[in-house]
Amino acid sequence: MATTSPAASRATQVLPTADELRDRVRAAFEAIGATSRLGAPGDDGLPASTPITGEVLFTVEESSPAQTEAAIAAAADAFTRWRTTPAPVRGALVARLGELLVEHKAALATLVTVEAGKITSEALGEVQEMIDICQFAVGLSRQLYGRTIASERPGHRLMETWHPLGVVGVITAFNFPVAVWSWNTAVALVCGDTVVWKPSELTPLTAIACQALLLRAAADVGAPAAVGRLALGGRAIGETLVDDARVALLSATGSVRMGQQVGPRVAQRFGKALLELGGNNAAIVTPSADLDLAVRAIVFSAAGTAGQRCTTLRRLIVHRSVADDVVERVAAAYRQLPVGDPACGGTLLGPLIHETAYRDMVAALEMARADGGEVIGGERRHFQGDSAETSFYVTPAVVRMPAQTAVVHTETFAPILYVLTYDDLEQAIALNNAVPQGLSSAIFTLDVREAEQFMAADGSDCGIANVNIGTSGAEIGGAFGGEKQTGGGRESGSDAWKAYMRRATNTVNYSAELPLAQGVHFG
Repeated sequence: MATTSPAASRATQVLPTADELRDRVRAAFEAIGATSRLGAPGDDGLPASTPITGEVLFTVEESSPAQTEAAIAAAADAFTRWRTTPAPVRGALVARLGELLVEHKAALATLVTVEAGKITSEALGEVQEMIDICQFAVGLSRQLYGRTIASERPGHRLMETWHPLGVVGVITAFNFPVAVWSWNTAVALVCGDTVVWKPSELTPLTAIACQALLLRAAADVGAPAAVGRLALGGRAIGETLVDDARVALLSATGSVRMGQQVGPRVAQRFGKALLELGGNNAAIVTPSADLDLAVRAIVFSAAGTAGQRCTTLRRLIVHRSVADDVVERVAAAYRQLPVGDPACGGTLLGPLIHETAYRDMVAALEMARADGGEVIGGERRHFQGDSAETSFYVTPAVVRMPAQTAVVHTETFAPILYVLTYDDLEQAIALNNAVPQGLSSAIFTLDVREAEQFMAADGSDCGIANVNIGTSGAEIGGAFGGEKQTGGGRESGSDAWKAYMRRATNTVNYSAELPLAQGVHFG
């Protein structure tokens, strides 16, 4: 990390005070109708902090394992009624939730900014993503199609039908504190499931607000209140969801290490797991690429959300003939990105979530230098105010690497973009696929052959393979997820709904005979 002194890097912008941020939270809670008690910092409970200043704003009531078990029991009881509710009627609940999200979009986005540090545009976009998935799920509620299959036996009909699965446990991460919950919840509810949600312990305020809106939607349409329950807390709460046999599906978003623990424990009780884990995403820039378009996409993918998306662009694989030009353009764009208070108009980079994220970034850049990397940027930025030492703002870093070393293979949740060069496309695709993770990838090319090769079976091995667009910013219409250490799960659109239901194969004999399959005769 650069050795720029705090005084030299101190900016004139003054960050908001903790009291100002508390007022924003209270106003958002009042607008949404969230009635949970917000305790003072230092009270017993779960601390609710903000990365904007690094301070604790409130404490909220933390769920105990016993309370979590009671929430699971209530959701399991509600499931016995919800599963027989017609799917279009279930869709009415999600439709109402979507209406409430539209009505309270600004208030919920304020909470996302305060608690996760996202700039206003990204926070509003995350809430819009919730609205979009509600609309998708409402349509889905009339399209939970089975199929009719040709039977080899005369007078028989062979069918496939889908039925509600049960209680869905949802564990989400801080970086998308509301959208990922909505992906799971909107789809699960129309599929006839009930939901128990454990949000990140770093973002309890947004979770409380979402729960208030869901409870209001349920009351408005006459749905059981327990179709969606909330459990706030840390590891013990998550373990309760992981180990409870009443949780039919455990959908967990987090680190690879977390998934390595969750997956086997859910499998041991023969539950189902949907895992969305690490990403170490790459983009290939070919000689034919539109570099103006590519640089714009690269900058957002690599620096957006301060590098704290699972789909963040972390590796740039550039053809040797254009590498110097691309690096110069990206570095120049980075120098113009305004860093600071994410609620201020014009800010494009907010804070890292906490000090540990900053220390991880420092360590990664030190390792990259030790491996021969050339680091451009990556300095810490300080602002005026009492929070100068408790908040962690950085400039994004571009790192030219001589090879894809161990640090490049490791996902660091910070705005670090490693740049590698290649000579032929096969080499570039091999570099793309050489990491343990397999979430998102992209290629920038105007050559249709290169684009098709990248998307072919022997091309990118990621769950997402884009052409002339960055690695982040997925739409809800497509299934979201990845391969290898990313976990293999799929959420959101396409046929991801099938993970939330159980499949039944039905054979109906409408004849007076009893022929056996495969020509078997018995008797």
